[in-house]
Amino acid sequence: MSSRDQLQGIVERITYYNEENGYSVIRLSVAGQSDLVTVVGNLPEVNPGESLRLAGVWTAHPQYGRQFKAEQCEQILPATVEGIKKYLGSGLVKGVGPVTAARIVQRFGAETLRILDETPRRLREALGVGPKRAAAIARAWQEQQEIRQVMLFLQSHGVTTGLAVKIYKAYGDDALQVVQENPYRLARDIWGVGFKTADKVARDLGLPADAPARVQAGVAYTLSQLADEGHVYAPEEELVQEARRLLDVSSELVQAAIEDLDVEQVVRRETLVYPTADGERSVGQPAVREEQAVYLAPFYYGEIGATNRLHALMENSTTRLYSFRGVNWDALLAQITPDSAIQLSPEQREAVQTVLTHKVTVLTGGPGTGKTVSMRTVIQALEALGCSYALCAPTGRAAKRLSEATNRPAKTIHRMLKYAPLDGFRHNEENPLEVDCLIVDEASMLDLLLTNHLLKAIDPAAHVLFVGDIDQLPSVGAGDVLRDIIASGRATTVRLTTIFRQAADSGIVVNAHRINQGHMPILNQFDDFYFFSNQDPQQAADLLVDIVQHRIPRKFSLHPIDEVQVLAPMYRGACGVANLNSQLQAALNPPAPGKAERRLGGRVFRVGDKVMQTRNNYEQDVYNGDIGRVVGIDPVEQTLTVTIDDQPVTYDWGEADELVHAFAVSVHKSQGSEYPAIVVPVLTQHYVMLQRNLLYTAITRAKRLVVLVGTRRAIGIAVRNNQVRERRSGLRVRLRAR
Repeated sequence: MSSRDQLQGIVERITYYNEENGYSVIRLSVAGQSDLVTVVGNLPEVNPGESLRLAGVWTAHPQYGRQFKAEQCEQILPATVEGIKKYLGSGLVKGVGPVTAARIVQRFGAETLRILDETPRRLREALGVGPKRAAAIARAWQEQQEIRQVMLFLQSHGVTTGLAVKIYKAYGDDALQVVQENPYRLARDIWGVGFKTADKVARDLGLPADAPARVQAGVAYTLSQLADEGHVYAPEEELVQEARRLLDVSSELVQAAIEDLDVEQVVRRETLVYPTADGERSVGQPAVREEQAVYLAPFYYGEIGATNRLHALMENSTTRLYSFRGVNWDALLAQITPDSAIQLSPEQREAVQTVLTHKVTVLTGGPGTGKTVSMRTVIQALEALGCSYALCAPTGRAAKRLSEATNRPAKTIHRMLKYAPLDGFRHNEENPLEVDCLIVDEASMLDLLLTNHLLKAIDPAAHVLFVGDIDQLPSVGAGDVLRDIIASGRATTVRLTTIFRQAADSGIVVNAHRINQGHMPILNQFDDFYFFSNQDPQQAADLLVDIVQHRIPRKFSLHPIDEVQVLAPMYRGACGVANLNSQLQAALNPPAPGKAERRLGGRVFRVGDKVMQTRNNYEQDVYNGDIGRVVGIDPVEQTLTVTIDDQPVTYDWGEADELVHAFAVSVHKSQGSEYPAIVVPVLTQHYVMLQRNLLYTAITRAKRLVVLVGTRRAIGIAVRNNQVRERRSGLRVRLRAR
C-alpha cells in the first residue's frame, strides 16, 4: 500500500465534528465494501449523502481499529442514481427533502444534476413539483453552486463551511473578490469571523506580515478583545505590547498603525487624569497620574455621551416631579401603604423620598433587603400623584421578572426605545420618552453603549432610578456603569443593608450575604441550600447530571429542563459548560424515533433542546441571553424554530451559530435571570474563575433551591477571593471632573 492512498465514498453519518478546527469523525460508504469506513481528520463540514474524494493514509487505532486519516478532501457530485437521490435529499438544497428528491430522481435518473444545471424549468415534469416550487428549487440549486465555489476557495484557507455560507450571503457574487482584495474585511463585516481567521486567509494569499492593513486590523482586534473582557479603553503602552505580541511586528509599526487609525477615526486617543489616591487631595495640589487611553470610536463617543447626559440630568434644576416638593411624606406613605404588613424600614423610606426628589438615584443592596418593596412604593407614589413612569431592564428575562415583581408592564431597554435594525433607536434626544420618572432594574448589567442610548432618550427634567446589586458580576458588555456612577459621588446612592425577617429564614439569602461578607456559607442546614461533595471532576459531573435528572425532580417536583438551571464558572473541563451541556442533553433529551435533529455548526440540535441566543439579533427581536426550547426542525426549508418567551422564532440553518445549548450556561450569562433551582459545580479546577462575586451572583439567581457540587476547599477559595478585576473606563473620572 502506498504512503498516500485515495478513498472515495458517500457520507453515511457524522460521528463527531469540532467547529473550531474542523476535526471530524465520519462513516463513509465505499463501493465494493460491505462495512462502513471510519474517516478522521480536519475536514469541511459535510452532510450525510455527500460524496467525498479523500487523500490520506490508513492507520490502526488501538481502540477503534482500522481508520482512514484524511489529509485532503474534495466534495464531489455523486454519479450514481442512488447517490444523487441521497445527495439531493440530504437537506443540502433548500426546498428539497427526501420525498421531493426521490420524485425528481425517479423522473430524470442519472441526468438529474445536468437538468438542475442547464434546464431547471423541467423540474415541473416531476410528480408533485409545481411551477413555484420548481423555480424555488432552481434558485436554491444555483445559489448552492455559487456558494460551493466560494467554499472551495475558503475551505482551502481553513474557513469552516458555516462561515463560508455567511461570507457568501454578506458579499454575494463579489465574495471571492472581496476576500482576495482585503481579507481583513471579514473580521470587520461578518459576525463569527475573527481576526485570526482573516489573518490566516491573508497570509495564505501572500500578504506580508508588516502590511499596514494587517497591523491596523490587528490593533482594532486587540482593542475589541479587551472590550470583550469589559474594558472600554486600553492604555496605549499596553495596547502596543499586546498588538506587537499578536502580530509579531515591531512596536514602531504598531504605533504608526494606531496613529493612522486615529486619523481615520477608527480609534480615538485621549489623556485621562486620575487622582492617585482615588480622590484624596494631598497638601497643595492634587496628586494625579495621567494615562494615554486608546478607544475604539464607538466606546469613546459612548463614554463622552453618557457623561454629558448624566451631567445634564443632575445639573438641570427643572423637575417633572415638582408635585413632590413639600409633600407630606407621612401622609403620602400612609395613603399608599395602608396594609400594616408593609412597614418601610428607615432605609427604604429614605430611598423612596430620594428617588422622588433627586434627579439621578441609585438603589442597591443584596437579596432580602427590600429593593423590590422600595421600588413598588415609588411606583405607588407616582401613581398617587398622577405622574408618568416606565419600567425597563437590560434583558428580556430581567424585564419579565420586573413585571412579575411589580405587577406592572416592563420592557427591555431596546423595546422601550423602539429599536429597529434599519432606523436605530426611535426614542433619542430628538424624540425622548414621555415619562416623568424612569426606573431601570438590574442596572449592574448595563454596559456603556446601551447606557448612552438610554440616557439619550431621557428628558433632562425627568428623574432616573437605577436599581441593582453592585456586588454581582459586572455587565457582559464593556463598561462598569453602575459602579462608576456610584464611585463618582455625583448621583445620590441609597444602599439597603437590613435583611427582613421573612428573608432571614432562607438559606439562599443568608448564605448570599455570608459569601458577600467573606464568610463560608452554611451547608446542608437549610431546606433550600445543599452541598454534595466530590473532588473528581468527571465524577462530580456525573453526580450533577443525576441531581438534575432525578434527585431534584423527585424531592422538589421541579421540571429538570424548565425549572432547573446549571450554572458553571468555566466553559472547559469535565464540569465546564460545554461538557455538561453534552451530558445533560444526552440525559434529559436523548435521541428518539420521530424526534427531529440536525447537526449545525458542530452541534446536534434536537427538538426539545434548551438553547440560548448568544448575540443581539434585532431583526428577529431576540437578544443575547434569551433562553428557549427547540420546537421544530425543517430539513426541507432548512429552518430551526425555537420558542422564546412563548413566541416562535425561526432561524435559517446559517443563523444557528447564534444558538448554543443552555442546559448549562456560564454564571456570566445568567445575569438578570432567576430560576426556581440552580445547580453549580465548584471545584478547584475552576481556580482562575473562583471569585466571590461569581459565586454570589450564581446563588442569587435561585428562587427556591441552590445545590453546590464540588469541594469545600473550592468554595473557600471563591469566598476569600474578592479581587475584582477593575475594568478600564473613563466614566468615573469624567463624572468627577465637573
